[in-house]
Amino acid sequence: MNAPASRTGTIAPLDVLRQYPAHDFTLTGFLAARVAAHPDKPALLFEGETWSYRELEGRIAQAARWLAQAMHVRRGDRVGVLSANHPSTVVLMFALARIGATMVPANPEYRLDEALYVFQHAQVCGLVCAPATLETGAAIARALGGAVWLRANEPGDHGVPTLEQSMAAATGQFAGESVDDGGERDTALIIYTSGTTGFPKGAMHSHRGYVLTAEAFVGRLQLQPDERVMCVMPLFHINALMYSVGGALACGGCLVLVRKFSASSFWRFAAETGATEVNLVAAAGSILARRPRAEFVPGHRITKMFIAPQTQEMVRVMKHEFHVPRLIECYGMTEIPGVIANPFDGPHKLGTMGLISPHPDPAVPAPQARIVDDEGNDVAPGGEGELLIRTPTLMQGYYRDPAQTEAAFRDGWFATGDLVRQDEDGYYVFVARKKDVIRRKGENVSGAELDRIFGEHPAVEEAAAIGVPAELGEEEILLAVQFRPGQTADAAELLAWARGRLAVHKLPRYIATVEAIPHTPTHKPAKHKLKGDRTLLARAVDLSAASQ
Repeated sequence: MNAPASRTGTIAPLDVLRQYPAHDFTLTGFLAARVAAHPDKPALLFEGETWSYRELEGRIAQAARWLAQAMHVRRGDRVGVLSANHPSTVVLMFALARIGATMVPANPEYRLDEALYVFQHAQVCGLVCAPATLETGAAIARALGGAVWLRANEPGDHGVPTLEQSMAAATGQFAGESVDDGGERDTALIIYTSGTTGFPKGAMHSHRGYVLTAEAFVGRLQLQPDERVMCVMPLFHINALMYSVGGALACGGCLVLVRKFSASSFWRFAAETGATEVNLVAAAGSILARRPRAEFVPGHRITKMFIAPQTQEMVRVMKHEFHVPRLIECYGMTEIPGVIANPFDGPHKLGTMGLISPHPDPAVPAPQARIVDDEGNDVAPGGEGELLIRTPTLMQGYYRDPAQTEAAFRDGWFATGDLVRQDEDGYYVFVARKKDVIRRKGENVSGAELDRIFGEHPAVEEAAAIGVPAELGEEEILLAVQFRPGQTADAAELLAWARGRLAVHKLPRYIATVEAIPHTPTHKPAKHKLKGDRTLLARAVDLSAASQ
């Protein structure tokens, strides 16, 4: 598990990418270029097992043949994943891409209704589940009429065939058959993200968009060919899939894959594996900064972290106590990965999103940004407005949702729904969210979804969820509740009622009773008025102890 004792000198990002043969901007060609350059170099490390680039490519090829020939997965088909981080997710993504099919990963903490909505909407033909989520996967397969096949990604006492077993049984039958059919414009991933309508939207990303994002991350973090990228963020997020997995492979380094983030073992694991770079959300960085110092391992080799938003305390602890010299603050969305970040060599401006972050190759068009008012006019320098983006890594649209896709664009520019401004140096500064989305522990939570779910409680007349500041950065969820005349329920009862309907990260920390939910002229909850009520949080019930 130990990494090499020393690192090479710094190579410019474009020179890193030019170490590998030209490719066709498919995931297959992207990986093949790295395999051709160094087949025996470590590509992936997981729980003590290391796969070389040649071995990773071999598993992907085997999986692609099995999917195409045994499971009859065709170009344009979709396969769902419901699992904590596991190498099978990486293999499946590249194998499906080779066929021209699409991977649809979802949060393994989803309750049945949440997962069913995603996979039913995505029209998956198969599901790959961890042992812990097989019961949910089986229920989804039944609900979808039995046409959906189910496999486990690990053995256990579950009675469901595993991927390894299935592929091994089919190895001889389909050996040597070619299944390559994926093109650069084909959809490689559909990532479901919380929407303002209360239902998740599936952001589609092409092979080309994935590859460009991965290569751009080499520039954003100046990743080197001997990099060991530690992935603790979940593989149903763009950050983990494109920045960690894609970035590690783009520079020709090694992906150090971790099942899930653990603060208590973070530094020990980093030291044991020789990790050199890691991506974190603000909550994870804040937790690490507050953990007992006895857990810190001075021998780690992490020299850079990609993390946002940052606080002065987090930066101080990471740099001066944990000896991580570079912390890169950034901005991103599922729909527009790899657009804005603080420059690697500085200046770093704490609390800012950063500057436009281009691909290392000047031949690739750089992202563009505008800040506009409600009428779509560019605001004056220093003024606040909505951020609009154009970028080569832009999603292809929302799957099976032309109305939401159309609503997300203004004359070819993607409307982020975020209010920002530029400071005197041109750095973008986040001001507020225009959309009804709460950012909690690295997850987007739809306020409209919580309004709908809690509004279905028999005692509730109406509910409205808002984001309030969190101690660890980002936001916590506060739910304002208006009860029906003559009815009531305490906060603990409401929380217990919602547990079977919502993933843990969507459960509110605070619940406050109000006489009436304020409304806009169109009779939507006037959440800006709730946010402006300074007494609301003070009189809310804090359910943090009950929700652990």
